[in-house]
Amino acid sequence: MKKLLAAVALAALSVPLSAAAPVAEPVPLGILSDAATPLAYRLDLTILPDRERFSGHAEIDATLKGETGSLFLHGRSLKVARVVARAGGRTVEARYSEVDGSGVARLDFASPLPAGKVTLAFDYDAAFGDGASGLYRVKVADQWYAWTQFESIDARAAFPGFDQPGYKTPFTVSVTTRPGEVAIGNSREVRTTKVGDLVRHEFEATKPLPTYLVAFAVGPFATATGAVPPTAERKEPLPIGIVGTQPYKDKLGYALENTGPIVTLLEKYFGTAFPFPKLDQIGSPVMPGAMENAGADIYGDTILLLDRGASTDQKKTFGMVVAHELSHQWFGDLVTPAWWDDLWLNESFANWMGYRIGNEWRPDLKIGAGAIDEAFAAMNVDALKAGRPIHQPIKTNGEIDSAFDQVTYGKGGQVVAMIAAYLGDEKFRDGVRLHLNRYAYGNATTDQFFGSLADASHDPRVLESLRSFVDQQGVPVVRVERTATGLSVAQKRYALLGTQLPQQSWIIPLCIRVGESRDCTLLDKPSGTVPITAKGAIIPNAGGTGYYRFSLPEAEWKTLIAEAASLPPGEALALTDSLWAGFRAGEVAPSLLLDATRAMAANDYSVAATAGGLRLAGLRQRGMISGDAVNGYRAFMADIYRPKLAAIGFDPRAGIYASDDGDRQKLRADLVTLVAGEAGDKALIATLATAAKTWLAGDKAALDQAFFGAGLGAYLAAGGDAAVATLFEKAVTSDDTLFRDSAIGALASTDSASAGRWLLDHLGDKRLRSGDRTALIQYMALEPATRDMAYQWMIGHYAELVKNAGIFVASQLPAVPVRYCSAEKAAAVEAALRPEIVRYQRGALALDRTVEQINSCGVLQARRGAEIAAMFGGK
Repeated sequence: MKKLLAAVALAALSVPLSAAAPVAEPVPLGILSDAATPLAYRLDLTILPDRERFSGHAEIDATLKGETGSLFLHGRSLKVARVVARAGGRTVEARYSEVDGSGVARLDFASPLPAGKVTLAFDYDAAFGDGASGLYRVKVADQWYAWTQFESIDARAAFPGFDQPGYKTPFTVSVTTRPGEVAIGNSREVRTTKVGDLVRHEFEATKPLPTYLVAFAVGPFATATGAVPPTAERKEPLPIGIVGTQPYKDKLGYALENTGPIVTLLEKYFGTAFPFPKLDQIGSPVMPGAMENAGADIYGDTILLLDRGASTDQKKTFGMVVAHELSHQWFGDLVTPAWWDDLWLNESFANWMGYRIGNEWRPDLKIGAGAIDEAFAAMNVDALKAGRPIHQPIKTNGEIDSAFDQVTYGKGGQVVAMIAAYLGDEKFRDGVRLHLNRYAYGNATTDQFFGSLADASHDPRVLESLRSFVDQQGVPVVRVERTATGLSVAQKRYALLGTQLPQQSWIIPLCIRVGESRDCTLLDKPSGTVPITAKGAIIPNAGGTGYYRFSLPEAEWKTLIAEAASLPPGEALALTDSLWAGFRAGEVAPSLLLDATRAMAANDYSVAATAGGLRLAGLRQRGMISGDAVNGYRAFMADIYRPKLAAIGFDPRAGIYASDDGDRQKLRADLVTLVAGEAGDKALIATLATAAKTWLAGDKAALDQAFFGAGLGAYLAAGGDAAVATLFEKAVTSDDTLFRDSAIGALASTDSASAGRWLLDHLGDKRLRSGDRTALIQYMALEPATRDMAYQWMIGHYAELVKNAGIFVASQLPAVPVRYCSAEKAAAVEAALRPEIVRYQRGALALDRTVEQINSCGVLQARRGAEIAAMFGGK
C-alpha cells in the first residue's frame, strides 16, 4: 500500500527554477481541477523484475486551460530525475514535488506555460512493490516476475499522470526486458528491438483508457495461445493468451478452453464484438481477486489456472469471476464511470453479469444461485447503522476504498437483477446496449445510465424503484400475514436487536408465492394487500431474487420450514437468511434455527443444505456456544450432517467422484468440512489425516483438491505442534498457490493456542509473502483460542501489514476482530484502531462497521445467549 506520509522527490535539474511563482492553490485531495486535460500518454519502461527498482520515461500530451506556472497531477514514491514541458516551441524545466501522501504531486515551471497544447516529459525510477498494488514483483521458483494492479489509485506508483477515471486517452507503451522474458500489455505487440543486452517490446497504441485500466506484466512466463472463433457480432477471430508463472505451465489449458465460450456469451448479450483487439488472461500468485485491465485481465492463480482435478468451488469461482471481469471489458472499460462515486455502475452490473453468464456457461454448477447468497451476505453489512448507499459521493482519495465492499458487489448486483427481472430481460438488455452505444470509449454517470434504461423501457416507476435502492442505505423487511382477503404486507427498515435506525421506505418489486399462485407488484407504500388466498407455505421472496428480507408469524415460519427440503435454491437461501435475520432482530426464537437447520439439510442444493450449520459455526466462533454447550453442539452437528455424508459416500482420494454432478461434489466437500471441523468426528478426522500425510509425502492421488482444507486441518489436529512446523515449512517453500493458500488457511484455523503462538513466532519468516501474513492473522482471529493473540499482533504490526497492501487488504484490516462479542471489546477495538485509521487514511468505514457488529453481538448474547446455550445442554 502507498505510504500516506508526505514525501518530496526533488528533481536533479539542469537550470535553476528561481522564476517559478509561489503556489497558493490548496492541494486537491480528490478530483483534480480542470487546469490540464491529458490527451495521450507514451510510456517507455525498463522492467527487470530481479532488481529492486524499475525506471521509466513518460510523456503526456495535454491541453492547458490557461497560462500557468504550476500544475497538480499524480505520482507516488517516484524518484523523478528530470521534468520538462514542451509548449509553444520552447522547452521549460520543471520541479516535481509530491505534496500529499495519497500521491498528489505538483509541477512548478521555471517560467509560465501558455494556454494550449503541452507535452510533459518525465525521467524517473521507483521501487517495486511486494503486494498486489502498483507495479509489484514476486519470486516464484527462483525466478522473478512483475505485474501491475492500478485500481483504484495505484497507477501513480508506476508513472506520473492524471490518475482518475474521467480521463480516457490512448496509451503507447514500450517495455524493455531481458532476452527471453515475456512482456504483455493492454494491446498487441508490434515489434521487438535490441537495446544493448536487453530487448525492447513495443505495443500498438491502445483504445482510450483511464490510467487504472493500464496494465503490463514481465517475466519468464509460460504461455498458451489460441483464438475465439468469429461470432455473429465479430467477423475476425479474437486472439487469446493464457499466462502463468512456470510452475503453472501445465495448468493453462482449462482457461484456454473455457475463456472463449464466456466471451461468446457476453458478445451475444451485449450485441457487439469484444471491444479490444486481443485478450490475455494472466495469473498472479498474490492477486487477492481479479482485475479487468483492458485486454489484459489479471487473476489470482487459483481463480484462473485450474487443472482437470479442480473442485466444484474452483470451477464455480472461475466461471463467475472470469465472466465478471470480461463483462467489464464492455461495462467499465468501453464505458467508464466519470468518478469513483459511480463505481457501482462497474461492479454491481459486472457482479450480476458474472453470475448470469457463469450460469449459462455451466448450468450444472448452479453458479447463478451464488448471486442470491452473496446478496444476503451483503445485507448483514447493509443493515448496520454504519453504512453507505450503493451510489455515494466520493470527495477525497481516502474515501475511494470504501466503495469496494459488499454493498457495491452483493447488494448492487442483486438490485440490478431485481430490476432486470421486473422490467423484463429484453427491455433491460436493450437499455444496456443503448447505454454502451451512446458512451463507447468514453465516460458515463449514474444519471446517464438511468436515462438509457428509461429510454429503452418507457417505465419510469421501475427507475424510481431502482433509485430507492441505489441512493439510500439499508435493508427493507416485509412483514407478511394471512387475511381472509389475501396477504397483508407491510415494509419497514430492518434493524438488529438493540439498534435504533431512522425509518425509510422503498419502492420494492415484491414477488410472493403460495403453492402455484404467484403475484408480483411494486410495493410503493408502507403497507398493502397481495390478492393470494391459496393454502400452503408463504414464500414472501419468490425465487429469492428480491433485495429484501421478510418476517412471518411463528406458525407461518413453521409451515415454511416444513417445506424447506423441497424449496428451489433461491427460496431456500431466502428462508435461511430471513429466519436468521429475525433471530438477530430479537423476533425469532433460537429453537426455530435448529428446526430449520435440520429440515434444510435435506435440500438438494448444496449451499442451502449446509447454510444452517455454517451459521451455527459462526455462533461458536463468536463464543455464543461455549463451555458445556460445545459438546451438545458437536453432537447436534454430527446427528444432522454425518448421516448425509454417509449417504452420498466419502473417499478422500483424487478423482473418485469426478463423474458426480458438480453440485453433489460441492455438497460432499462442505459436509466433510462440517463433520470433521464442527462435529469433530474422530473417524473422519483420522481418515483425512492419513490421506493428507500420504499426500504430503508425495502421493498426489491420496487427497482430492476438494478436501485440501479439511484434510490439512485434520493432519494438524492429529499431529499437534510437530505437524504445524512441518506444514508451515511445506507451505512457505511451495509455488503451488492452491496448496500454499490451503495450508495457510489450515494452519491459522486450528483453534489451538500453542499452534497460534508458534505461528506468530514465525511470521517474520522472509519466505512468507505479504498476503500470507495477512491471511494468517485474519483466519486466526476467527477462532476463540487464537483470536486475542492474532488481534494483538495485528495492532503491534499495523504499519507492516499496511505497507504495500492494495485496497482490497488495507481497507479491510479493521475487520479482523469482528468475531468479538461484547460492548467492552467494541470499545477496546475502537480505541486501538482509530488512531491507525487516522494515520493511514484507509478503513474508516470498515472500523465503524466492525465496532457496531461487536456491540450488536454483545446485545444478542446478553438477551438470547442463555437460550442458545440451553439448546445444546449448556448453562
